[in-house]
Amino acid sequence: MLQELAEDNLSGLIQDNDTVVVQYSASWCGNCRIMKPKFKKLASQNDNTVFVIVDAEKYPESRKLATVDNLPTFATFKSGSFVNQVQTNKFDVLKELVDEVTSN
Repeated sequence: MLQELAEDNLSGLIQDNDTVVVQYSASWCGNCRIMKPKFKKLASQNDNTVFVIVDAEKYPESRKLATVDNLPTFATFKSGSFVNQVQTNKFDVLKELVDEVTSN
């Protein structure tokens, strides 16, 4: 399942779902736009995982759930807790992060 955050409520989504993968992005970020279709592709391949796109500038409370100091940042959460994150524009690095949290 893929959704774009419409309010600053990522913490609730993380608590309500077992596995969550987040793309922190911004409208001005070129690499974010490049990674978005790749992120969507991974979402379509992982039915039991919630994929969320978060505008890091609009939603500061959601941004605080990971260390976002560069965009795009991808973060994983499992059973309500932060697991790992990467800042990348490479699909294979993102896939490795997703595989790490979905294979457990």
